[in-house]
Amino acid sequence: MSDSDQKIIADLKDANKRDLAFHVLVRTYQERLYWHIRKMVMNHDDADDILQNTFMKVWRSIDTFREESSLFTWLYRIATNESITFLNSKKKKSLIPLSEENEYLMENLMSDPYFEGEAIQLKLQQAILRLPEKQRIVFNMKYFEELKYEDMAQILDTSVGALKASYHHAAKKVEEYIKSSD
Repeated sequence: MSDSDQKIIADLKDANKRDLAFHVLVRTYQERLYWHIRKMVMNHDDADDILQNTFMKVWRSIDTFREESSLFTWLYRIATNESITFLNSKKKKSLIPLSEENEYLMENLMSDPYFEGEAIQLKLQQAILRLPEKQRIVFNMKYFEELKYEDMAQILDTSVGALKASYHHAAKKVEEYIKSSD
């Protein structure tokens, strides 16, 4: 864990420094967490809401953080779980069958006024959205965020071997989709 993360954690656990430390935490991780969440839910407003929920959960549970993993890993785990919870509740509320979740996310992508991608970026996002949820999360974390498998294993609570297999299958599917839609 970096010295700056250790200082943030120590200050967060100190009642006199907590507010300032939380602002530092948000400033430090806000953008990376936003884009991690955004790639999962494909909508700016939803990503903003989930990001707020993530930081609220961090604020409420900082005293229980045991520092067994890095601050970064802990934040990503919370953001990932909040995103999955959001998608699952969205499915239940709108009665979206599991098979149509990808279409729902595709609609979010296509209707998002903040998406500024070129045709090839849109094709890549469409390919990614066709992946099963776990493969989609693993692909995004490895391809876009360049996370190490060891960090991903802690965030997703799975083995490095399973992640490598998921990424390999996901990359093949993405490549096949892009080739077939040319």
